[in-house]
Amino acid sequence: MITELESAHLERLEKFRGFVNEEIAPFADGFDKEERTPPSILEKLGRQGYLGATIPVEYGGLGLDMVTYGLLCHEMGRASASLLSLLTVHGMVSHVLAKWGTEEQRKRWLPRLAKGTTLGAFALTEPTIGSDARNIVSRAERAEGGYDLNGTKKWISYGQTAGLFIVFAQVESKPTAFLVERETKGLSVLPIGGMLGFRASMLAEIRFKDCRIPMDAAMGRVGMGVSHVGGYALDFGRYSIAWGATGLGQACLDACLEYSGNRSQGGSLLRDHQFIQGMIAEMIVNVKAAKLLCVRAGRLKDSGDPESIIETTIAKYFAARMIGRVANDAVQIHGANGCGEDFPIQRFFRDARIMEIIEGSTQIQQTVICGSRNDKSYRDDFF
Repeated sequence: MITELESAHLERLEKFRGFVNEEIAPFADGFDKEERTPPSILEKLGRQGYLGATIPVEYGGLGLDMVTYGLLCHEMGRASASLLSLLTVHGMVSHVLAKWGTEEQRKRWLPRLAKGTTLGAFALTEPTIGSDARNIVSRAERAEGGYDLNGTKKWISYGQTAGLFIVFAQVESKPTAFLVERETKGLSVLPIGGMLGFRASMLAEIRFKDCRIPMDAAMGRVGMGVSHVGGYALDFGRYSIAWGATGLGQACLDACLEYSGNRSQGGSLLRDHQFIQGMIAEMIVNVKAAKLLCVRAGRLKDSGDPESIIETTIAKYFAARMIGRVANDAVQIHGANGCGEDFPIQRFFRDARIMEIIEGSTQIQQTVICGSRNDKSYRDDFF
């Protein structure tokens, strides 16, 4: 298994890091308190091309390989989990369009998504339906020239500002994906605030009341919504979140190294206390392990290996659980300072908890990982 990054990856990483350190990290606490992402940040991301990171070059995107895209998610997660969420859901829409969209849909939307003049949002979750995506209750009934869409989607990241939604609804009891524009008559957006973490991700509830959408708004065939379109998008989302969790883990580690090297307790620096050393050593090992799992998943994706799907699930599962432990220890090391607003640790802790829920809960990942190996032993599967 190759785990070393190539020089081209490292060059991109340095560029990503420079942008994030200058434009995102110093202001992330403010975004979190205001529970919004300023339009100026969205414009800067668009100008850098990061909103079109994986969009093919012929449609105006950067066409990054998956390992490089993962490094972008790592750096964004290190600075702001909310901005990571933007890359994730916007990227899911772009990724799905590039795979399942018609040429007309791709030509119309991908250049806009690449520039950031239109933001994409992924509308699958409903007030009473989370992981059980096949049993969504939203309905799209055939009507003259298209479909009449009715239903409600909730906790939609960047739903407050997105201009294009991928919406999942039942068509004759068959889950189907549709492209729905924000300006569609009958579509309404209700902002959601006061969430535990990812507070700047501008969550919204999206309601559809007799929304007439054209026939060509469907993505793929009727009934392919969850099995093909949704599955493809969620695999991309899990990959993004896995990398973002490693970035958040790195942020916790960096903060703890700095704090323990400057804070004294009992006449000596915190870093000289053995139990602090033990906690930081655990952070180092777990963050590094999560990164290696993400690199493996990315390399498999770049090579087109179908094993990339289960390896992405493994990476997301490990990284999400890892950041929960790391963020918890980071608060412990910082003590009361880790609970207040003067340090970003309390934001890291809140955001870390969300990592085990979004893009498939930890329990769903466990089921998928175990189920995939019913007929294959890991005893000899060294890599």
